[in-house]
Amino acid sequence: MGKAIIASFKWLGFGFLDPLVKLFQGVEPKKNGGLLLKKVIIPILSVLIFLAVCNFFSQYLYNVERERKIENTRATQGEEAALTMQECIDSGDLSCKPNSLPSPGDVWHAAQTLIADHRLISADKEAFKEKTAAINAQREKQGLEAIRYTGRPSFVDQIFTSLETVFAGFLLAAFLAIPAGIVLGLSETLRSSLNWVIQIFKPVSPVVWLLLVSMVVKTILASADMDKSFVISFISVGLCSMWATLVNTSVGVSSVDKDYLNVSRVLRLGVMSNVFKVILPSSVPLIFTGLRITLSVAWMVLIAIELLAQSPGLGSFVWEEFQNGANDSNAKIIVAMFVIGGIGFALDRIMMLVQKAVSFESKA
Repeated sequence: MGKAIIASFKWLGFGFLDPLVKLFQGVEPKKNGGLLLKKVIIPILSVLIFLAVCNFFSQYLYNVERERKIENTRATQGEEAALTMQECIDSGDLSCKPNSLPSPGDVWHAAQTLIADHRLISADKEAFKEKTAAINAQREKQGLEAIRYTGRPSFVDQIFTSLETVFAGFLLAAFLAIPAGIVLGLSETLRSSLNWVIQIFKPVSPVVWLLLVSMVVKTILASADMDKSFVISFISVGLCSMWATLVNTSVGVSSVDKDYLNVSRVLRLGVMSNVFKVILPSSVPLIFTGLRITLSVAWMVLIAIELLAQSPGLGSFVWEEFQNGANDSNAKIIVAMFVIGGIGFALDRIMMLVQKAVSFESKA
């Protein structure tokens, strides 16, 4: 039973908990105690030190900005106004609070505010659905479009919008890159002839892709009644992130063991049978490595693309908070930063697990 638990931890990417499980089992206490210290306790301490350092610098910057604000008020409005400003700041009034780096407590409070805001918006949506249910049922019978909720999206809604966009872009990248990589991998002539395309387009900035895609999509879908910003965003994400999968697929296909190819010739397999029964199974590890990199790149460029395109999502949320300039805007931006990083980490772990599962099946 203990071995099964440890194996499960390792497969899920939680191998650092192995020493804790073994300690509970009484296996090599000294060795596993040292491993627990190195893999669990010290990382937890590093998090606490990080929070302490952030709190120290936020307090230092707060005091600097506080003194600067009071001195500016004294220089422009006089001593009495400066004393009033000092009293206002010390009272904790948000209207005169210095706008500096938020403390961990401010970030936590901002996260709670965003969750409360999401609950409020969700309640408004439900109330809207109840009010318009009868009207929309009638409109549906008449063949008319239903009345939709047009209120602002919450922070959580924008997280799901970003995930929807990144998965659409990721699927587009896989759809374009895997077949192209197979074709290039099968033909050395094509690979050497078209290598310049990969080398030139691979480092192109998301900004350039966004501008080009915007021009093409707005021309083609000029008369279409649809969300063009979503189409522009996911196509730009796909074109930015597809290159790792394209290169890895090409390398994987071109490096298939020659013995496998000789066997397929002896069995006189057709082109498609050769690809699906011999080449792809042998190339799966490299293809999934490329897909894992592609998903990570897609998530990174998505935030920049949403920020530039002003399409709904986390990138747009960060830009709006930056433009807003409210006292809690910096704290909300940092909340978004941790959410973006956490989701990126989770997506990478998911792809790693899928890669392990597929690689295991291909070896079995």
